[in-house]
Order: sequence, then structure tokens, then C-alpha cells
Amino acid sequence: MQKVTPFLWFDDNAEEAMQFYTSILPSSRIVSSRRGPDGKLFTGTFELDGQEFMALNGGPHFKFTEAISLFVRCATQDEVDDLWRKLSDGGEESQCGWLKDRYGLSWQIIPNALEELLGDPDPEKAGRVMQAMLQMGKIDIEKLKEAYEGG
Repeated sequence: MQKVTPFLWFDDNAEEAMQFYTSILPSSRIVSSRRGPDGKLFTGTFELDGQEFMALNGGPHFKFTEAISLFVRCATQDEVDDLWRKLSDGGEESQCGWLKDRYGLSWQIIPNALEELLGDPDPEKAGRVMQAMLQMGKIDIEKLKEAYEGG
């Protein structure tokens, strides 16, 4: 059991969200479900690629904001494209690799290449990569590499 676990408050669709999230990320599963007297999910625990989360059907009192997001490191453009497509379906695309899913939760879908290129000791190369990223919604690794090379 993790010592610190993110706890996500949903209106009335926590079970649907847990099923959705665990269906799109590898090594993910629903761990437990606690139901109220009406048979509906009250709280649940799930893992996304080994990271534990808890979910609550808490009602409409609180909404997610961009003040917290789930940061997903991706090895390939295919992985970025797949997660972006699935998570933004019914949600809202934003800038610089950010999106909101259909439940209002913010995600950052970031290829490892972005961090590598931004971390280059040459400030001009890293600056070109930053400028290219600021023009993107979904991150495009090839365009980042073109910017890095000066193209």
C-alpha cells in the first residue's frame, strides 16, 4: 500500500472513470470498489501503470481544475498519439501537451524527447524547442527535433 495516494472527487461517474482510465493505460487495474446501500460505487481504488489512486462519487460540489494534472511520460510518438486521442475524446485539447478528459481531469501527455531536448546545454537549441512546443497542442516529436536542429 502506498503511503500517499491521490484522491479524486467525481460527481457521480467515478466507476465509469476508473474503468476508462484502466482500459487505456498499461499495467492498470481496478483494485477495489466499495458500494453504498443503493449499490452504487461510493469509493474505489485503482492503479494506473502501478500508481494507486482513489476515487469518490462525491457529488457536484467540487470540480477538477488545471491546478493538478496527471503527467504521463511517453516513449514514442505512437504512444503520445494514442493517449492523446483516447483521453481527449469527449474532453478538451489545450496547449503544450495538456488536455482535459471527459471527466474534467487535466493530463499532460509528454514524450521523453521533449525533456531531453529542453535539457540541452545549448540555450539556443533548447530555446527553439521551447518555442516550437509553445505552438503545439499535442506534442509532435519530429517538429521538436526540427526546431532543435534549427529547421
